[in-house]
Amino acid sequence: MSKLTIRSLEELEKYEGTEMGVSDYHTITQQQINLFADATLDHQWIHLDAERAATETPFKATIAHGYLTVSLLPYLWHQITAIENLKMQVNYEIESLRFNQAVTVDSAVRLRAKLLSVKNLRGIAKARLEVTLEIEGSKKPAFTGVITFLYHFND
Repeated sequence: MSKLTIRSLEELEKYEGTEMGVSDYHTITQQQINLFADATLDHQWIHLDAERAATETPFKATIAHGYLTVSLLPYLWHQITAIENLKMQVNYEIESLRFNQAVTVDSAVRLRAKLLSVKNLRGIAKARLEVTLEIEGSKKPAFTGVITFLYHFND
């Protein structure tokens, strides 16, 4: 599926209730996990100690932080859609989010997104998305949820 380009609230509304698409796969490396641990001060060994994780966890490897996978949402969403003609975009809400499966190091993940609804808030588009982070080779997703972005389009 090709990347969608949306330039206005009216164009966004046309996609309400439809699956917007699927991103490319992104491989989560140990370096990315380490940098996220440093940025968030979450240095729990299940993320950083490969030897210990291999022997003491059911995953047999280090795992990505759940919030690292959530933080990929805007990046992966931008692979599905190009929202243009914007003053700004704001991450507004995580309405629901369920972590279903850990993402082990060197796993590839991708985003599947459906536009649930669009509301016009005095010229600002409030877009609610159903999101699923799929793990390559796994039937069970890393997470599922509903998130909201606010789009401030130029006049």
